[in-house]
Amino acid sequence: MYAIVEIAGQQFKVEKGRHIFTHHLEGDANAELEFDKVLLVDNDGKVSVGAPTVEGAKIKGTILEHLKGDKVIVFKKKRRKGYQKSNGHRQYLTKLMIDDIVA
Repeated sequence: MYAIVEIAGQQFKVEKGRHIFTHHLEGDANAELEFDKVLLVDNDGKVSVGAPTVEGAKIKGTILEHLKGDKVIVFKKKRRKGYQKSNGHRQYLTKLMIDDIVA
């Protein structure tokens, strides 16, 4: 059984017992969350597609930890002009454990 759910503006394919990394969500570690923007649910071949969401479907999850992603280097250069600019960025992430899919 899996579902397609929208969390923090992104769509994820989730299954029970799996971990996912999302943009930073509010809440402490071990806090339980519920997501109701379920777009599709597949229950052993029986697919129900929402318009735009599936009625009565919810995803229950637990925040495992908050962390930072890998560093992304942004480097700008204009040739023969002596212009160079370097910038770095690390995205704040939340690690979620999917506890249950209620459909």
